[in-house]
Amino acid sequence: MHPLPPLNPLKAFEAAGRLQSVSRAADELAVTPAAVSRQIRTLEEFLAVSLFERVPGGVRLTPAGARYLAEVGPLLAALREATNVVMGGSYRRRVLKIRSPATFAVRWLIPRLAGFHSRHPSIDVQVATSSAPLDFERETIDAGIQLGDGDWAGLRTERLMPNVLVPVVSPGYAATHALQAPRDLAHQTLLHSMARPDDWARWLKAAGAADVNPYRGMKYETSLLAYQAALEGHGVAIAQQALVEKELACGALVTAFDHALDCGAFTYYFAVPAARSESTALRAFRTWLAEALED
Repeated sequence: MHPLPPLNPLKAFEAAGRLQSVSRAADELAVTPAAVSRQIRTLEEFLAVSLFERVPGGVRLTPAGARYLAEVGPLLAALREATNVVMGGSYRRRVLKIRSPATFAVRWLIPRLAGFHSRHPSIDVQVATSSAPLDFERETIDAGIQLGDGDWAGLRTERLMPNVLVPVVSPGYAATHALQAPRDLAHQTLLHSMARPDDWARWLKAAGAADVNPYRGMKYETSLLAYQAALEGHGVAIAQQALVEKELACGALVTAFDHALDCGAFTYYFAVPAARSESTALRAFRTWLAEALED
């Protein structure tokens, strides 16, 4: 049986990953940033895996770190809830269980969740990740985020963001590869998400390069991993613009061409069962989510 990871390093990792900042994690845990960094190194040594990479201005989760955060975050939240109940706390914290694709969770939701917690400190949000279709009859979740057209029987849905596709590369890749027109992609390594297998085909057709094979290249389980491969300079990824805004703004990624494709109704939706009454906690989360998307 494998040993459990050390708890204090795990807490430091979860806080730094959720807040996307070592200094903010230190403030939350009431320790120094150096202490948080030491705890993270301890956990990385225990797991024999790099969880963060150091970048200008802070840290960024590695693909392994993003997957680990998505798994351990809900477990720590459940542990806090179970401890509060056993200790007979003055109130039972309300828990919201949300399921999301990993890419949306890591690149959009998790970095903003601290804002929800500061506004609603009595509500804990547990985030699980999966790209499988939502199934509220089999899953113990309150709401979900799902990619598609939003027209799903028995569900009430709200569109979250535009699905604008752009090809992105690292500056280093752009400087060393000929990318003058979309047809030049015939000679480049295309990076794919298996969760979104037709994105390249859609974009290439709209860009007038339908003769380029849209299905060759490197394939990854999620867009999250494809974006990381682009950051590492492994090829050209087709990205949902709203989920790589930070990297485009700081120059870690650049668009390979000016053409952007709006996929219309096909995007991420917030979904709840149409027949289920909405709790106060879920209403608060939905209201916060709508406001956060407008910022």
